[in-house]
Amino acid sequence: MTGDTPALDLAIESRGLTKRFGPQTAVNGIDLAVPRGSVFGFLGPNGSGKTTSIRMLLALTQPTSGTIAVLGQSMPARLHEVLPQVGALVEGPAFYPFLSGAANLRRLDTADRHAPIGTRRARVQRALERVGLSHAADKKVHAYSLGMKQRLGIANALLLPRQLLVLDEPTNGLDPQGTREVRSLVRSLAAEGTTVFVSSHLLAEVEQMCTHAAVMSAGRLVAQGTLAALRQVGETRVRIRTPDAPGAIRVLSHLGLEPARSVLDDADPVVVAPLVGSHWQPEAIVTALVAGGVRIRGFAIEEPSLEERFVALTGEGFDVVQ
Repeated sequence: MTGDTPALDLAIESRGLTKRFGPQTAVNGIDLAVPRGSVFGFLGPNGSGKTTSIRMLLALTQPTSGTIAVLGQSMPARLHEVLPQVGALVEGPAFYPFLSGAANLRRLDTADRHAPIGTRRARVQRALERVGLSHAADKKVHAYSLGMKQRLGIANALLLPRQLLVLDEPTNGLDPQGTREVRSLVRSLAAEGTTVFVSSHLLAEVEQMCTHAAVMSAGRLVAQGTLAALRQVGETRVRIRTPDAPGAIRVLSHLGLEPARSVLDDADPVVVAPLVGSHWQPEAIVTALVAGGVRIRGFAIEEPSLEERFVALTGEGFDVVQ
């Protein structure tokens, strides 16, 4: 924002956003900047303040202090103009258990005064198709698995065209195939111009799905930016698995690198050396090692990882697989 004016190129913007519950500060002065058209990962361990932040962004709870703009409009002042353009799945979906999936969506669509009656059934059918639930459209929701309920919640968010989609832990309870389907759906929505804001504690999901990310830790926003920019903080390394560790260290040192012997890997030592500032290409390093009589059983160039960056920022580990 410039003064009190929201930035029009941002789908979500907050300044000093804070939420306290009595003496406890759940969200502490966060400044979010979510570019329009991005797939933005909101990453952090459970309990780091992600869901509370989302609830404030959507005017589901009142901030203690700070300002919010969504789609270029101040919130909650322009609530009734903004929310029809936003689809959301927050804290898991809630449905009538003895109605079918399709009937639940029709009922929810009826409650939306912006939803056209004439296209209701077609829109429900299309939303169920997009999340892979056409086969279960007439099944009672009490018979749905947790993953199916998650997908039904996403379908509800897609009943009308949205400029912004907010998904809180959308792959929770999904099997690997369901996770891939949600990932593909998010990418297709982004390709159509929808901004997708995805909250997750799963690092692998953010890496595979998102273009940008922000990291929460203990209520604070500790980093945000493009994934490429976040990765650049680390260092690229060469990793060599060899029974001739002393020889590998000698050759790498001769090349001007700074190798260090690492732990055993399948009974072979591993030698690791940072490539920061090095002009050596991988092929040249391998050639030098072979010429030096070093037997190579594994060779890899390791790029900086988001996991290393986030652990350094938060002091906590992240789930890397579901």
